[in-house]
Amino acid sequence: MKTNDMQAAMQAFLANNPDLPQGDETPAEVLHEDKTGVTDFRLDIILEKKGRGGKQATIITGFQGSDQDLLELAALLKRRLATGGSARGGEILIQGDRRKELLELLKSLGYKARII
Repeated sequence: MKTNDMQAAMQAFLANNPDLPQGDETPAEVLHEDKTGVTDFRLDIILEKKGRGGKQATIITGFQGSDQDLLELAALLKRRLATGGSARGGEILIQGDRRKELLELLKSLGYKARII
């Protein structure tokens, strides 16, 4: 399919489906924001080195919300940082020393955060 044909097909599809959502807003990006865009709790970012076979992990603690919200935030952070990790027990684990990047990312999402 040529570029012009694909563009025409896309425009026809969009015209026939006006109820499609606009943009790429991720639900995790607006979690726990009040009307001023500031969260009502603070997240602590900790570097952990022990008990991991010599590997470092960055832990985010202090999250208040449902387990589903925690999982969504963890997934968003892992995608944005292109790294592995997990979420359980109210904590998010991100592989490696990513404290500064996480601090900037969490603040851009409207969370209060600090590095400990």
